[in-house]
Amino acid sequence: MTASVQTRKRPLLGWNISDGVVVSRFSLVQTLRVPELMFFSLVQPVIFVLLFAYVFGGAIPIAGTGASAEDAANIYRNYLMPGIFGQTVAFAAAASTVGMAEAMSTGLIDRFRSLPMASGAVLIGHTFADAARQILVLLVLSITGFLVGWRITGGVWNAVCAYLLLLLFAYSVTWVGASIGLAMPNVETASTAGLVWLFPLTFLSNAFVPLSSMPSWLQPIAAYNPVSTLVLATRELFGNPTGLQPDYWPLNNPTIYTIGSCALVIAIFATLSIRKYTKTTAK
Repeated sequence: MTASVQTRKRPLLGWNISDGVVVSRFSLVQTLRVPELMFFSLVQPVIFVLLFAYVFGGAIPIAGTGASAEDAANIYRNYLMPGIFGQTVAFAAAASTVGMAEAMSTGLIDRFRSLPMASGAVLIGHTFADAARQILVLLVLSITGFLVGWRITGGVWNAVCAYLLLLLFAYSVTWVGASIGLAMPNVETASTAGLVWLFPLTFLSNAFVPLSSMPSWLQPIAAYNPVSTLVLATRELFGNPTGLQPDYWPLNNPTIYTIGSCALVIAIFATLSIRKYTKTTAK
């Protein structure tokens, strides 16, 4: 008498998504087991808020607000917080780079290879978990911003849309980070490669200073930077000051440009990452 083998039915969303959810849950559980990692990932953005709010806040005027010198610091804090949000979710890519490089070098990927799972599930789950961690980071930052004087005046629905846009951006850049991490030979190199491109991406934007204060030749570069449109879109949705903006299409349509940029980044880097992962693990 032969025993019948019970097979799993194909999930409605496909094996990649179904197995990716399992990998994502595994990654999030691992994070809970190392609370120090989450703690220090929260400390850095909070320090940025405090430094810019109290050290630089009174020295950076926001053109177009018509504020007096006494009100400049408080207005800058409301201007600043969406910029801090944008910088923080962009830096999710660095964590994804290091995490993927570590998984490749510690044998974790070999464990996944021995399981009957879709080839793209590891990357889908890994990137989703990295983006999901930003929910707690954004919550802590929002509380910190509230304590230093930041307020949401654009309505609840607009605020929800702003947070969803930030999480979408975080998910898109984690694919960039995963692609870089797969190409790195070790964790030490990945930790450097994961950050080197993020500093110009975030600082060549309107995250901390208005674009109108930049040299004229630099303004077009900053205007087409997705971080600039992400920050501007969230400022508008939160009801925070935006300052004067140069006349460029992305800045006139920041939400559309940001969503389009995220979709393009995911399409390109998800394809490249899955191909690289499949080729590497097939050896």
